[in-house]
Amino acid sequence: MSALENDGSSAAAHIAAEDKLADGKKKQRGGRGGGGGGGGQSREVLISKALSRLLRHQAANAGIQLDAEGFAALEEVMKWGPLRSLNVTFSDIKDVVASNEKQRFTLKLNPSVTVEPSSNQGSTTPSDYLIRANQGHSIKIESSSHLEPITIEAGNVPPKVVHGTYFAFWPAIEESGGLKVMGRNHIHCSTGTPEEGAVSGMRKDAELIVEIDVEKSLREGIQWWRSDNGVLLTEGGEGGVLSTRFFKKVTGRKIDVGVLWEDGERLAGLPEGIKARIPSGKGPRGGGRRGGRGGGRGWGRE
Repeated sequence: MSALENDGSSAAAHIAAEDKLADGKKKQRGGRGGGGGGGGQSREVLISKALSRLLRHQAANAGIQLDAEGFAALEEVMKWGPLRSLNVTFSDIKDVVASNEKQRFTLKLNPSVTVEPSSNQGSTTPSDYLIRANQGHSIKIESSSHLEPITIEAGNVPPKVVHGTYFAFWPAIEESGGLKVMGRNHIHCSTGTPEEGAVSGMRKDAELIVEIDVEKSLREGIQWWRSDNGVLLTEGGEGGVLSTRFFKKVTGRKIDVGVLWEDGERLAGLPEGIKARIPSGKGPRGGGRRGGRGGGRGWGRE
């Protein structure tokens, strides 16, 4: 446990300190500085960010055990420094899990606990519950243990699967031969854009839409999964790369850049004069590799 966790400082300070450390590492690699820490953010956002950071990336360092499905004991989670410093209650956790726009978390009763229902609300004791992040892990968890497999045989291949990314990352994507997991377990995709009703799997400010031929990739041995909150996930192929040969179509989302790729063939590069910016929150985090974890989270993954 870090000194920051021991001295009871605020969750915003924890987040700011970790972001500052990440920015320092990024500058050492020649990357651009990223967004700052938790100052000015709502309590709910701070709780959600702390939960994500712990359950996706830092559980082992915090001494918190995840089971095969990625669940941790809620009582132990609530003792973690950034959450403890916010005096997080069981009610706070329930509210964040229920209200999170992208449904990033699952909260459930511990199956080993027998709870006598005393009311319609069930148990309110944190030790009776388990919690997990639904996707986005860098902690290694067996995909089949907590995700629904997408297969041709099951007939559950979505008619449309897209990945959102940014102009700033596109040259690196092409150079690397496709989309990469970039330090996490999966490449994240969705069944449409936010305008088409997709809630999770793509950031709202994505600039490029990569439509993926999932069925073709499945026939070539690529595995696909669906998380509890509907995000489509793949580990890619060799080296964690989902090859450009599975790019059905690449187009601009709000700016017309023409068709860059179609049916696995490159048709054009980005037009001259396109302004490429690294979006907020896309700088590399701890554990990222040279070249930027997709600009931080998988070249456009949410």
